[in-house]
Amino acid sequence: MANPTYCNSLTSYSRLRTREVMVGNLGIGGNNPVRIQSMTTTNTMDTEATVAQSIRMIEAGCELVRITAPSIKEAENLANIKAGLLAKGYETPICADIHFTPNAAEIAATIVEKVRVNPGNYADKKKFETIDYTDESYESELARIRKRFIPLVEICKKHGTAMRIGTNHGSLSDRILSRYGDTPLGMVESAMEFLRICRELDYHSIVLSMKASNTQVMVQAYRLLVSTMLENGMDYPLHLGVTEAGEGEDGRIKSAVGIGTLMEDGLGDTIRVSLTEDPEFEIPVAQALVNRYQHRNEKQEEIKAYEKYLIDPFQFGKRSTQSVSNIGGDNVPRVVADLSDKEQITPANLFAFGCNYSVDSDKWHLTDQACDYIFAGAAKLDFEIPGTLGIIQNVAHWDPNRVRHYPLFNTEEYVSAERKSEELNFIQANIHDLSEAFLTRIGKDETVVLVLFSQHSNALAELRRAISLLMERNLAIPVIIKRAFELDENAFQLYAATDLGGLLVDGLGDGCWLINRTSPNKVLNATSFGILQAARARTSKTEYISCPSCGRTLFDLQETTAKIRNRTDHLKGLKIGIMGCIVNGPGEMADADYGYVGTGAGKITLYKGQEVVRRNVPAAEALEALELLIKEHGDWVERQNLEA
Repeated sequence: MANPTYCNSLTSYSRLRTREVMVGNLGIGGNNPVRIQSMTTTNTMDTEATVAQSIRMIEAGCELVRITAPSIKEAENLANIKAGLLAKGYETPICADIHFTPNAAEIAATIVEKVRVNPGNYADKKKFETIDYTDESYESELARIRKRFIPLVEICKKHGTAMRIGTNHGSLSDRILSRYGDTPLGMVESAMEFLRICRELDYHSIVLSMKASNTQVMVQAYRLLVSTMLENGMDYPLHLGVTEAGEGEDGRIKSAVGIGTLMEDGLGDTIRVSLTEDPEFEIPVAQALVNRYQHRNEKQEEIKAYEKYLIDPFQFGKRSTQSVSNIGGDNVPRVVADLSDKEQITPANLFAFGCNYSVDSDKWHLTDQACDYIFAGAAKLDFEIPGTLGIIQNVAHWDPNRVRHYPLFNTEEYVSAERKSEELNFIQANIHDLSEAFLTRIGKDETVVLVLFSQHSNALAELRRAISLLMERNLAIPVIIKRAFELDENAFQLYAATDLGGLLVDGLGDGCWLINRTSPNKVLNATSFGILQAARARTSKTEYISCPSCGRTLFDLQETTAKIRNRTDHLKGLKIGIMGCIVNGPGEMADADYGYVGTGAGKITLYKGQEVVRRNVPAAEALEALELLIKEHGDWVERQNLEA
């Protein structure tokens, strides 16, 4: 592919121009800034609580308030909520979130400024069945959907109501799954079916979304959607979001990997960061992501355009590299910790990076998030290091006689070096260092690992271009991605997750090296491993696919998530889905090992994979039942055994 088919440019930041859609008095797309929205977690029938929470969200910076309307009664009560906000002086538009009930959507569309429909749930009945559709039976189902959907479109046209056609990866219909599989293509086609009906009726006040918990799938689906739209002369705005992102730093990092990657592509007109937290806490995270691009297109240094783009933007494929020691090849991406600011490195300095030394036993204990290499620079290190740890030193301070110690060169040092490691040589370089002569030189050296860095305002694009130079020349040299920041802790996590995650979701990068001198080393280490896990490149801890609370949630999601995490966070590699309701639960946690889903008041249904194992477990017993289920399937490990 010579030119991108889903964005303006791969080498120069440029936001994709979409049509303007008015949501009440709020413009989305066009020349408008990227809008920030969130969703209430209160019971929609509790007018006072919903109004109060909406105000907290608005005052935090929320520009569009989304409220669930799962049935007619909630849809009707939106009028009271809207009146309550207006009475207090708030004119922020409201979006009604609809999943299963077309009649609720039709009522809501006469009251609020926008409705969101989920194509997978709106008219289809999901039973997780594979159905062999003929072309005739498939068209018959489309005709049924058309009949259910057209009245809503006509109401929206009449009342000037906008619509979001919001596909969720976790709620694709059995019909779509049967024909297209659980794929980005299926997600796009699910939305396009509804979009075609809207266009036939000359209705265009539409925003589109392709949300998923899997960041690779999410990124691919949005790109494919844009490519499909452009091929068909469409220009509808995009709402970006990673659904079921989770809580705390994990949720923030995962959201940045997905949303940030697409914003780097110039995509996105409105965003929501979906955290398992009170919605007002989502707003500053979303704002921080948006702020990064406000002046991005100013004073951009030119990055050489692609002659041929060898990275498939619509399907994940890891760049093939040779294995150099334990880097590249089939190895997981490695984590480099930077301690070069020290004059003397002690065992205690390694604790923050998952390497714990016990004086009593004279042994090292490595956690599941133990770094793989320490960059010592010129610092002295006079103790016995853990057996799996490697030490990188500036070549001038490298001792070739020490085991698992390796040199770091710049390009000139490497070319002129009289001595090199026979096993592993790191070369730090930026794109300007990658001359034809240099690439030819290192292409013959099977001990080389490149440490690529960038100081460009569009660092992701420059790093991607640098890796592409290697791909164009069929060089299988492994690459460690190095990024240095000077940011507060929150911004650092988000920007690092965007820059590294955006490469990793495209299969680029064999390791990461993060620097931010204002952040504690423990945060640096956790961020590195968090990015790798969020990009699905390396699993180092239990993953929780946890939905954000909303008015459909049937239990205290934050409290329950905390309890499950407290009981299970030592089970490395397991994925546990924690879903407040049945809407997206089974589908979004499709690749989860176990699921904990609210299915009624005080009732929990437990899943093993996509299979229901126990229905309607009393909430008071559900955690114990989940633990027992994990034990029954042989996935439980006692904490003391891990620490032994």
